[in-house]
Amino acid sequence: MALVWVVLLLFAGVCVAVENTQALSQRCEDDTNTFVLEINQDRPKEYAVLMYDAFGKMGSNVEGGNTNQPGLLQQCRSAHGPTFSGQYCQVFLRQGTVQYFVGICVPDSCEEEEVKMLVLHSESFFQSVRQILHLMSTKNTKILCKSIAWIVFSLRHCLSIFSFTVSTSQSALGFPRSYAYWFLQVFSLQTASQGVFHTSSTHPGGGYSSLNGIRVLSLLWIMCGHSAQFPVINNLDNYKNWRGTVERSPLYVLAISGPVFLAVDTFLLLGGLLSVRSLLGSINSAEGKLSPGLVANYLFNRIKRIQPLHMFIMCLTIGLISLVKWGPYWFPFIDNLMDCKTYWWANVLLISNLLPVHEICIPWTWYLSLDFQCYATTPLLVYFYRLTSENYVLYYYVKPYTRYGPFLIGILTGIYLTTRKDQWQAALGWFVCLSVMAVLVGLAYILRETPGHPSVPHALYQGVHRPLWALAVTWIIVACEEGYGGFIKSLLSLGFWVPLSNISFACYLTHPVFIILYIGLQETPIHYTDINFMYMFLGHLALTLVVSCVFTVLIEKPYLFLKLRRT
Repeated sequence: MALVWVVLLLFAGVCVAVENTQALSQRCEDDTNTFVLEINQDRPKEYAVLMYDAFGKMGSNVEGGNTNQPGLLQQCRSAHGPTFSGQYCQVFLRQGTVQYFVGICVPDSCEEEEVKMLVLHSESFFQSVRQILHLMSTKNTKILCKSIAWIVFSLRHCLSIFSFTVSTSQSALGFPRSYAYWFLQVFSLQTASQGVFHTSSTHPGGGYSSLNGIRVLSLLWIMCGHSAQFPVINNLDNYKNWRGTVERSPLYVLAISGPVFLAVDTFLLLGGLLSVRSLLGSINSAEGKLSPGLVANYLFNRIKRIQPLHMFIMCLTIGLISLVKWGPYWFPFIDNLMDCKTYWWANVLLISNLLPVHEICIPWTWYLSLDFQCYATTPLLVYFYRLTSENYVLYYYVKPYTRYGPFLIGILTGIYLTTRKDQWQAALGWFVCLSVMAVLVGLAYILRETPGHPSVPHALYQGVHRPLWALAVTWIIVACEEGYGGFIKSLLSLGFWVPLSNISFACYLTHPVFIILYIGLQETPIHYTDINFMYMFLGHLALTLVVSCVFTVLIEKPYLFLKLRRT
């Protein structure tokens, strides 16, 4: 009976609203009155029952965090009255520090502002609804309706942007044979799949085999964090239970947001290492010359490495947003998370990370912009290094009075090492490295809550934790490559990591799409248990690996064969 009163009270304000403000359209008023009259019949018609039943209801475990009342979105949309269909809307409410929403089902002839007028117009009506919905203030109320226009940025238009980007790059390309032959060769499965599934490292010049394991483990860490964090946003029926279990237990330290973010710094470290290696290799091949043409080719190689798949994932996600029938737990956030209609150009120009977070199109691609911006600075840093090193060698490097200090330290160190095993240095390095990593992960867990006042520990941690983490990972790489890695070197260099490393870029771009699809299609909230979250992660991982293999072979790899013509 309580729900009946909600419906009656909700729509009883129609006449009052029209009389006082004339804000409702005639059709909205008539359809609403039709629904209200029908639901009051002894044997109401099916559409009215479906709309009534689709209203959100308070469930169990409110104490554990189950405060949202989503109702049934698809059931509401399946209701068809004499002159209207059901339209699912959400009333967002705030009670103290708790924000939640209630799903309601109204005629689709009512616009968003008209629905808001129905809920909030008259004070007497508002007070009656507030007693049931626990609404504290009209200022804290927001209404979103499913029928309000989505971000509809068609796949064809998005693909045209991608085609323009590629065609602009191709204007400077030259092909040794006919275009048709080149196209068939580059986009053939045999050519594109070469090297993807090999279990031996393909780095030019050899070495750095430990990077494969580091890259894949970092990717899995990020995927684990996203799989655990995305449902927590607004999709759990026991959020308080999750927070009490996960955030208060060190056993879950690797799955919460703070420590997971350290994996991003690992990727930045690997990006810097490989970018300078690539550039220095190109300089050596060009007889030591750092020319504008070499820099242009260097940047072009990076663009063709990331942009084809980046643009494809952007178009694919936009298409899914427009076509998929999202559930009640995701569609209100699409406007904020996927604002591609307005800001797609930032992704094309690789500057999306300079926008406010809520305006980024495909928000997890912010890293690609950051990575390319850092990548673009490498030639400048190498140029200054080379410029400085010439004067450094001339006036400082070769002079005996500037070099004897280290030589003396070397003598003293050599004397000491003749009586000691040289493994102590490696052991000390590993001890310091692992200790630093453990402390950083632990402090990320301890300092996860943002204080309401200036905090010296938080400030110090924010200032030094990323460089310290990068130094610790650097030690792992150097130790492994210099023969001090032991079983860690063997583990990180397993051939098992190589094919996974080859598809890691596609995995990073693809895995949030599966997480969003899974969460967005839910009609009911997800219940947190360890086994549920483990299966979600494994399911997302399996789908990501399969689809990423396909995307790598069909989209990413073919564009790597493009060459920039040099004049």
